Amino acid sequence: MKGAPLCLLFLTTCCPPEAAKPVTPVGTGSTVGPRTEPKELAAPGEVHLKNVRQLTFGGDNAEAYWSFAGDKLILQTNKTPYKCDQIEVLTVADGTSKLVSTGKGRTTCSYFLKGDQEIVYASTHEDSPACPTPPDMSKGYLWGLFEFDIYKANADGSNLRNITPKTPGYDAEATVCATDGSIIFTSTRSGDLELWRMDANGNNLKQLTNQPGYDGGAFFSADCSKIVWRSSRPQGKDLEEYKALLAQKLVKPTRMDLYVANADGSDARQITYLPGASFAPFFFPDGKRVLFSTNHVNPRSAEFDLFAVNIDGTNLEQITFSGGFDGFPVFSPDGKTLAFSSNRRDVVAGKYRVSGTPAGDKDTNVFLADWVDAPPAQVSEATASADRIAQLVGYLADDSREGRGVGTKGLEDTMVTLEKQLAALGVQPGVAGSWRQPFEVTTEVKRGAKTALSIDGKPVAAEDFAPMAASASGAATGDIVPVGYGLVDEAKKLDDYKGINVKGKIALVYRFTPAEPKLDPSTAARLADLRHKAFTAKQKGAKALLVVDAGDLKQDEAPLPKLSAAESESQIPIVVITRKAAAGLDKGKHAAKLTVALEPVRTKTANVVGVIRAGAPIKQPGVVVVGAHMDHLGMGGPGALDPQVNDVHNGADDNASGVAVLMEVARSLAANKATLARDVYFVAFSAEEMGDLGSF
Repeated sequence: MKGAPLCLLFLTTCCPPEAAKPVTPVGTGSTVGPRTEPKELAAPGEVHLKNVRQLTFGGDNAEAYWSFAGDKLILQTNKTPYKCDQIEVLTVADGTSKLVSTGKGRTTCSYFLKGDQEIVYASTHEDSPACPTPPDMSKGYLWGLFEFDIYKANADGSNLRNITPKTPGYDAEATVCATDGSIIFTSTRSGDLELWRMDANGNNLKQLTNQPGYDGGAFFSADCSKIVWRSSRPQGKDLEEYKALLAQKLVKPTRMDLYVANADGSDARQITYLPGASFAPFFFPDGKRVLFSTNHVNPRSAEFDLFAVNIDGTNLEQITFSGGFDGFPVFSPDGKTLAFSSNRRDVVAGKYRVSGTPAGDKDTNVFLADWVDAPPAQVSEATASADRIAQLVGYLADDSREGRGVGTKGLEDTMVTLEKQLAALGVQPGVAGSWRQPFEVTTEVKRGAKTALSIDGKPVAAEDFAPMAASASGAATGDIVPVGYGLVDEAKKLDDYKGINVKGKIALVYRFTPAEPKLDPSTAARLADLRHKAFTAKQKGAKALLVVDAGDLKQDEAPLPKLSAAESESQIPIVVITRKAAAGLDKGKHAAKLTVALEPVRTKTANVVGVIRAGAPIKQPGVVVVGAHMDHLGMGGPGALDPQVNDVHNGADDNASGVAVLMEVARSLAANKATLARDVYFVAFSAEEMGDLGSF
C-alpha cells in the first residue's frame, strides 16, 4: 500500500484512478486457471478465516459484492486495458470474468438487484467518456465528487438505463435490500452528501440522513430492518473546511466512524469512536454485529485491517492481521464465505504481505475465505483494557457529546451509557435502587429587565455596561471612588486602597493587572479575577464595584463579559462599563446609581452511582468510594483556557480518561467481589466544572 494507501480505502467512494500498470490482464471472458499457492494466505491470529484463496490476479480489484444466488461477484476493477475503474462480473467457480459496464468514463459501486437478472452501478460516462481528472493532491488527500449517475442494466450489461437522471451532481454508492429490492445510495442532491433510498426503478425517493458531513457506503442488514454506514461529522473549523471543499465538488475523507439506524433512517446512533478512518461496514448474517475495515491502530499509516463490533458498539475484535490493506468484507448469502479485498499477496513480485516482505507492485485483489465462528484471538488483559479505555474515551470526547456540559443531551447520553456498562459488569444501582443521584445547579444567568446604571444622573446605554455573573443582585447609590487596579497583596507590598476611603461608596477599578515586575503569572491571575477584586472592595467597605479597561478610547478594548453560571456570588453588585461610559470619572467628583437584577436558570442533573456489595465472609466497617467526574465545559466559557472560544470542548483528559479508568476498576472488582470486605461505590460526578457541585 505504500505510495497509494488511501486510494484503496476510497474505492467504495470512487477513488481517483492511478496510472495504468504493466500487469497481466484478466480481460473480458478470460479464465483464471488453478493457482498453486506456495504459502497459506491466512496470517497468524486470523482464527475466523479458513481456506483463504485468491480470485483476481493483477490490477486493483475491490468492492466485490455477491449475487443473491451466491455464485457470482460483481466488482470494480482497474487493470489493462481499462484507463480507469470499470465493472466486471466474476463467476466464483471458475474465475471467469466479464465486463458489464460501458468501458467509458469511470464507474464505481456495483450491486446485483434481487433475482440476479439485473445490476446497478454508478458511472460518469454520460457526463464524459473520458476518465475524470483527479483532484490536486498537493493540498492533501482529496476525493472528487464527479458527475456520477446510477444505472440499471441486465446482468450482462445490456439494456442500460439511467435511474437518477434528473439531478446533477453525485449519485453513487448504491446497495440493494434483499427483501424488497430497494436501493440505498449517497447523493449531493440536497446540497450535502446524504443517504437516500429509492425503489429499483429510481422512484419513491426518501432522504435518510440530514446531518452535515459525508454519509456514505451504506448496507442493509439481511432482513433489511437496519442500515449501517460510515460517516464524518465535522465540527467547527473542520465543518467550515468541509463546506468549502463541498462547494468545489471535493471532499477530504480522513476521519470516519460507523453508524447504525433503522432502515428508514430513524434511531441513528454512532457505534465506533476510533481515530483514523473506519469504513466498508457489513452486517453479520444475524444482524447483531458489523464487520468493517479500519486503520485506527495506526491512523497515519496505510495499515487497514478487518474488525468486528456489536451494533451497540461493544466487543471490538480484530479479524485480520496480514499487514497492508484488508477491506470491503462481505458475507455470502448463506453466511459461510467471506469475500474481501486485500494486497496480502502480490503475484507480479511473487511476494506475500503475510510474510512481511516488500509489497512490490501493490496490487489489490479479491479473496475468499471460509468463515469460522471461532473464539476471538487471545490478547492480553492489559491490551484488552487499553482498547476498552480508548473506545470509551473516544465516545465521551466525541463532538456529538457536546462537551458533556450540564444540561446537554451529550451529558445525558453519557449517563445512559455508563449505566448500561455498569449493569453489564454486574454492578448494582447505588441510590435506593436507582443509578441517579439528582440535584439542581444554576446553568445560566439572565440579565433582568430592572438592571440599570446611571452616572451623574444620566442613564448609561445597555450596550455600554454589563453585570458580572458573580455579581450580587441588588441596588447601590453613592459616590464613585477610583482606586487604580484595586490590588491588595501584603506579600507583594501592593495596596491600591492605601489612603483611600471607599466605605459606603462605589469603588471604580481597572480591569486585569498592570505590567508590574512584582507580579508573577500566578499572583497576577489571582489578583486580576474580578471576584477577588470585588471581595477586596467589600472588605474595604464598598457598596458596589465598577470596572473599566485602562487606557483611552483609541486603544483596543476587551469586550464586556458574558453572563455565565460557573461563578460564585461576590456579595456586592459588580458592573463592567466601557471606556465611553467611564470617560472623565478619574477626575473630579462623580456619583452612580445602579441596580443589578440577575435571574438564575436552574437545571436538573445527576451523579451516576453504582455499588458492588462486599462478598467476603468477614466484613469491615465503612465503604470505599471510587469517583471521577463525567462532565466537562460544554462549549467553553469562563473555565476554559480561552473563554472567548465558543466551540465543543471535548475533555478527553478532563475527565473522560478518568471515567474510562473508573469503569475498568469496576470491571476488575466486579470479577472479584467475593473477596471484597467493604461495599465499593462507583460515582461518575456531574457539575464538577461548575465548582465540584456534584461532590458536595
